[in-house]
Amino acid sequence: MTKWVALLLLAALCLLNYTYNDTPGQDPYLITDYSRLHPVKVERVASGHEEEQLRELVKEARDKGLTISIAGQRHSQGGHTYYKDGIVADMTSYNRVLEFDPKRRTIRVQAGATWKAVQDYVNPYGLAVKVMQSQNMFTIGGSISVNAHGRDIRNGSPIKTVESFRLLKADGQIVNVSRTEHADLFPYVIGGYGLFGIILDITLTLTENEMYRMAIERTDVDRYSEYFRDQVLGNPDVKMHIARISVAPDSFLTDMYAINYAEEQSVPLQGHDKLKTREFGVTAAKLMFNLNRTSDWGKNAFWRMQERFFAMQDGTRITRNNAMRSESAFMEFHDASSNDLLQEYFVPVDQFASFVSEFRDVLHEEELNLLNITVRYVERDEEAALSYARSDMFALVCLFHAPLSDKGQERLQAGIRKVVDRVLAHQGTYYLPYAAYPSVEQFQAAYPGQASFFAKKDQIDPEHRFMNYFYMDYRGEGH
Repeated sequence: MTKWVALLLLAALCLLNYTYNDTPGQDPYLITDYSRLHPVKVERVASGHEEEQLRELVKEARDKGLTISIAGQRHSQGGHTYYKDGIVADMTSYNRVLEFDPKRRTIRVQAGATWKAVQDYVNPYGLAVKVMQSQNMFTIGGSISVNAHGRDIRNGSPIKTVESFRLLKADGQIVNVSRTEHADLFPYVIGGYGLFGIILDITLTLTENEMYRMAIERTDVDRYSEYFRDQVLGNPDVKMHIARISVAPDSFLTDMYAINYAEEQSVPLQGHDKLKTREFGVTAAKLMFNLNRTSDWGKNAFWRMQERFFAMQDGTRITRNNAMRSESAFMEFHDASSNDLLQEYFVPVDQFASFVSEFRDVLHEEELNLLNITVRYVERDEEAALSYARSDMFALVCLFHAPLSDKGQERLQAGIRKVVDRVLAHQGTYYLPYAAYPSVEQFQAAYPGQASFFAKKDQIDPEHRFMNYFYMDYRGEGH
């Protein structure tokens, strides 16, 4: 038996332990999101099916004095998709493709359609999505509502690919919103976390599907900014990029791997453009990730496994659609007393190394269990009212493992607030779809546009028909 087989068997035992010792962590009659932090009783969950039905749902809420929250795949972690005693509008059944123009490279889809559905639809026409999250399992409406970003480095954030959308407002009116029509709503609804109404459908611009060659390069935190500017952003052939930082104790927050996708025009797309249906190595990675949660030894072993996997990927040819087609359920963890929780920080490109150094110190001091960091590039884009990219930024997507007990959560919150202090000191921001560990003062410092955001909310929805816990945490019940 090889060492790696033994490791996988041990990881499998860990996985079985988590699965079979799982006891219900919350009342099945309560609603929560992936975080499982704040379950509450709701009036009901209503699946969206037809436009008129959704309009009637809003009318019912208005007549009965109920609130509405909007849910897609529910992978946000800060109570954005539900509210106590309110109606949850589940949009995942509202998912048809409505219009497609391959010549103009546009597609109009209902808000509950996933990025996967769009990829499936446009791939036969040689087209692809311009910008999306790194997973294609999310709904288009959800991604627009959180103003998501991904690994494309040439097309900005998804907001740039939105041509228009239709919005069902609290008064029952449906308006078409674009940069020229009801333009005042555009920067608030995108990145508006469902507080301005129900996005019914979205028209997106597409791009050509392309053939890429993956290049995996080893670097380190101190050299990464210079490497990215010169070798990645400075190379017009590189269209997509993502990096990973080691959380293994032997190379903690020092070693990195950069994964670049360079266009390879010498290889024809035709014949290579079949969409993949499963990812290589996912099962083994999930098994090993259980070791990553539980011990320093496991973290070192998981990083060594990733290094071998990176080496296997180097030189791989892959289409744009397949490079953006990660379908794995990337966060599957079953334990009643703990969970994996995301936080994400944005720091200017030239502040990356100094921030990571201070981040490392805080993690040690607070003894936070960091499981994974991916790094993405986010181009400056201040179009959204709650913009997180007021300069060219690196996004550090951080996955923490933490107990769900009150004491464990208090300790995690204290550590996260110290991290956010360091983010702000480096002229950075943090991402809002996750648990509201940062304080109100930190939120206001990171998002100077928040005052106009909430003022617009009051103007468009004065009765606060659309409500969630993001609003409650950062605006408060008295407003």
